[in-house]
Amino acid sequence: MPDNLEANACIPESIRTDGFNPACRLPYDLTGRHVQRAMESFVDFLGFLNQQLHSKGLPRLENFLMPANFSSIVGEFMNLSIPQHCPGLVKNRYHNGHPDLIPAGMFPNDRVQYTGEGIEVKGSRHSGGWQGHNPEMVWLMVFHFDSNTPNDVYKKIGSKPFRFIAVYAAYLTKEDWNFSGRSATSRRTITASVNQHGVEKLRANWIYRSDQ
Repeated sequence: MPDNLEANACIPESIRTDGFNPACRLPYDLTGRHVQRAMESFVDFLGFLNQQLHSKGLPRLENFLMPANFSSIVGEFMNLSIPQHCPGLVKNRYHNGHPDLIPAGMFPNDRVQYTGEGIEVKGSRHSGGWQGHNPEMVWLMVFHFDSNTPNDVYKKIGSKPFRFIAVYAAYLTKEDWNFSGRSATSRRTITASVNQHGVEKLRANWIYRSDQ
């Protein structure tokens, strides 16, 4: 029975076609349909990969990667996939450039170190408090998902398939962030977190919700 549960968990939950918000506002000619196709591509990718891993007796991707690394894969896949469906956006080709997606043809070679134009993309298991390195005035798109993690075996959490819970997007200003600095002796990474006002803006302009 446990092996059957693990085999079933290798197949992510399908995207609900009726879960998209036709009233959401998105920039750069991006549509909910573009986001849907990118999400479906990720579900297909993860399902194929996890079934191959399972056939070799290996754990699923989300079960051996550090949680933050898996979240990064979700975000990076969207950065790659969304421009394949939305011609108005391209992946920022500047290494660690900000934001992740920029308007097609706006910058030489589609690369820029920093600009307020474009969309920053995040994958997260969390329902709020999403983090960045600095308070930014930029469009933010969050892919909220649920999945197992490597720690679940110690917490006695059973096998469960990956699923997208919701997708949110909004233009955030510096007032929508709380900045967390650090002391002169601290080694903690400087971060900024989306505050409650920012979270409410994102949730109000939801693109997808699996509970619709």
